Amino acid sequence: GPVLAALPSPLGSEGGGEGETSTISRIWRVMVERVTQAWTTIPHFYLLREVNATRLVAWREDAQRRMIGKITYTDLLVKLTAVALHQHPRLNAAWQHNTIVLNPDINIGLAMAVEDGLIVPVIHLADQLNLSQLAARRAEMMTKAQANKLSLDDISGGTFTLSNLGMYGVDAFNAIINPPQAALLAVSRIADRVVALNGQPVV
Repeated sequence: GPVLAALPSPLGSEGGGEGETSTISRIWRVMVERVTQAWTTIPHFYLLREVNATRLVAWREDAQRRMIGKITYTDLLVKLTAVALHQHPRLNAAWQHNTIVLNPDINIGLAMAVEDGLIVPVIHLADQLNLSQLAARRAEMMTKAQANKLSLDDISGGTFTLSNLGMYGVDAFNAIINPPQAALLAVSRIADRVVALNGQPVV
């Protein structure tokens, strides 16, 4: 396809020999190591559900009218996830030393793509922040991630990860758990669907 055609050939000009190598950044190296560890050591299974996002859209529009800073769907999802983790603490747990460790804090990591790879800055104590504070923290993390200025504290202590690819037009994807966490929420785009309501098709 067009994506494969755009990739450089791993072979030399004669179709054989050694492929070219490139310098791998520290972020790429850590990312590859952690993803490999997660995929090979954590038994993954996926649950997929489509939901009606009408109320989510309305909530964002209402919140944006009332607040100064930009409110994104990710901000709302962090808030909702924090509430859900309060109700289901085992999803906020970790498997360590052959036992389940329940984390006392709810620290939600946000998977973000940067030029050098994937980074997961953490919103600490997300359940204790209001929507405006969550939005400000998310914006701060994005700015620091893009400028490669995240501190060790910014990327440490996560107890659950949220990966939102809706802004890229993705309909569905399977994410990989961030060890030693127990689960991850992968969210795709909001789009119109024709569904059955009381036996009739509606948008």
